[in-house]
Amino acid sequence: MELSITGGLTGVGAIPTLALILPVPSPSPPRVVPRTPGSDRRIRYVLELLGVAVFAISGTLAAGRRRLDWLGVAVIGVVTAIGGGTLRDVLLERHPIFWIANPTYLVVCLAATAVTLLYVHLRIPAFRALFVADALGLAFFTIGGVQIAEMAGLSGLLAVLMGVITGVAGGVIRDVLCAEIPLVLRKGQLYASAAIAGAALYLGLERLGVPHDPASLIGMAAIVAIRFAAIIWRLELPVLSLEEEAKLEKGIRTEERGLE
Repeated sequence: MELSITGGLTGVGAIPTLALILPVPSPSPPRVVPRTPGSDRRIRYVLELLGVAVFAISGTLAAGRRRLDWLGVAVIGVVTAIGGGTLRDVLLERHPIFWIANPTYLVVCLAATAVTLLYVHLRIPAFRALFVADALGLAFFTIGGVQIAEMAGLSGLLAVLMGVITGVAGGVIRDVLCAEIPLVLRKGQLYASAAIAGAALYLGLERLGVPHDPASLIGMAAIVAIRFAAIIWRLELPVLSLEEEAKLEKGIRTEERGLE
C-alpha cells in the first residue's frame, strides 16, 4: 500500500515537472486575411477603359464637326482619350505611362473611333451626343484619377486635383486642336465644377465609411447629373463682369485718338 501511494504521488508530481521542462507551444494568432487590391484594380481598370472609349467617341464627333479626314479623326480621338491620364501619370511620376504599359488602351481608342465612324455614316448622331459622351468620360476618368492619387498617398485636396486633371485635360486638348474654346472655359457648362463636386463627394463618402464601390458609383453619378443639368437648364457659375471698366477704357482710347 505504501509503495502504491508513493508511486501515485510520484506519478502525479511528474506532471508539473514535465510541464516545466517541456516547451508548451504558444497559441497561434488568428489568421488575418490581408486585403488585396485586386478588386480595386479591376474596378479602376474597367473605369479607365470605359473612360477611354467614351472620350474617344467624343473626340471623333468633335473632329467630324470640323470635317477632318479619317487620320485626323483618329488622332483627335486618341489624344482626347489618353491626354488626361498621360498628364496625370507625368505629374505623379508613374512610369511607364498607362497606355505604354498596357497598349489595350490604344486598341480600345481605335476601336471606339472606328465604331463611331461607321455609326455616323449610317445615322447622323444627335447634336448633344458629344456632350453625353464627354460627360460620361469626365465621370469615369475623374473618379479613376482620384483613386490612383489615393494609391500614391496624396492628400484629399491633391487627390481631387489629380482627378480633375485626369477628367478635364483630354477634352481641353481636343478642343484646342479643333480650334474651339475648351468646354472647361465656356460659360454655362459647369465642366470642371462637376468634376470637383463628384471627386469631393466620393472622398467624403469614403471618409464616412461608405464602401468603395458604392462611393465610386455615387461620385460618378453626381458628375454626370451636374453636367446634364448644366446642359439642359443652362446652369452656370456667377460671372465676373468688367463691362463698365472696359467701356471706360475704350472711351479713353477714343478720346486719345481724337486728340491725335
